[in-house]
Amino acid sequence: MMGFVAIRNIFHSIQSRKLQTLTPCYIVLYRYCHFQPNPNLGPSDPSLSSLKKVPQNNVGIFWDLDNKPPKSFPPYEAAVRLKKAASEFGVVRYMVAYANSHAFSYVPPDVREQRKERKALDQLENKGVVKPDEPHICRVCGRRFYTNEKLVNHFKQIHEREQTKRVNQIESARGKMRVKLVAKFSMKMEKYKKAVRDVLTPKVGYGLADELKRAGFWVRTVSDKPQAADIALRNHMVDMMDRRRVECLVLVSDDSDFTEVLKEARLRCLKTVVVGDSNDGALKRTADTGFSWQEIMMGKAKKEAVSVVGRWKDRDVLKRLEWTYDPERDRKLYGLDDEFDLESWDSELEGFSSGEYDDHLQKEDKNAWWELGSDSDLKSQ
Repeated sequence: MMGFVAIRNIFHSIQSRKLQTLTPCYIVLYRYCHFQPNPNLGPSDPSLSSLKKVPQNNVGIFWDLDNKPPKSFPPYEAAVRLKKAASEFGVVRYMVAYANSHAFSYVPPDVREQRKERKALDQLENKGVVKPDEPHICRVCGRRFYTNEKLVNHFKQIHEREQTKRVNQIESARGKMRVKLVAKFSMKMEKYKKAVRDVLTPKVGYGLADELKRAGFWVRTVSDKPQAADIALRNHMVDMMDRRRVECLVLVSDDSDFTEVLKEARLRCLKTVVVGDSNDGALKRTADTGFSWQEIMMGKAKKEAVSVVGRWKDRDVLKRLEWTYDPERDRKLYGLDDEFDLESWDSELEGFSSGEYDDHLQKEDKNAWWELGSDSDLKSQ
């Protein structure tokens, strides 16, 4: 027993000597982290200073779908490219899209043509005129079909029914049972959502809302009243500015009604970016910079954003270097809170001009500057 106590004391003494060689901040890491600390590495090490986080601006994307829907581009791809371009201005924190129900039920002409071509191709496959190079594969179960129509029927009869059953079970469950069902069906439901986009045709529109949600946007449907989406989006932007949630606004629209909001944002020293097809519109003239949809999709906007951010930094540095006169600040800084007494200043000027100070100067200037007065002179004075 005594030998065990002696060994334990020796072990603790060795540990205490090791801890004394470390800095205080690394003692905490030594206690709670499972790695061997390096005693030669201190807080002033350059490798640690490079790991300091550089503050970035919070970016908010506000999309007016009524005015600027992605007609000629796939919604999901357009949303992802837009997010990548906006991420060059800072960290994208908010992505919001507003539209009425008509915008989500609208089908662009390009999508209509694709659906007609797909329908004609299915008819030719059923007649045996056209044979696909590779069979159509179900992405849920992996079965193969030689016609697209058989794949669609298989998907509706089996996988769509299974998905409906899962959703009904989750909605009818409560509490812990609901959490367990969500965890149980999450993988299957996600697999179904990825596969259904390429097999089934959306019942309403062309799946604009679902594609934007998949890209991370918060999609909001407003009433079909005129300017309802513009008013809701404008109020959301002003609310974000009032709460100081964003430092950079990215507006996707060509509507000139948002000009006043951009002016207000610039007065509050916020950065503003406009994405639209109008090259010489009122929004792009008001905002700090602007891009077209073509530049967003080609990646040109992402490259130009680097130079735009550089210009913003130079402008901020110049603003800090500018000198501005602030009388209230100077009074507090130099202790000039009391009002200036003009009467006392005028009386002092009058006395100086009348010659009261001349006699005093003449008495002091009787002797030359190099002649020192004797003690008797000092006593007589």
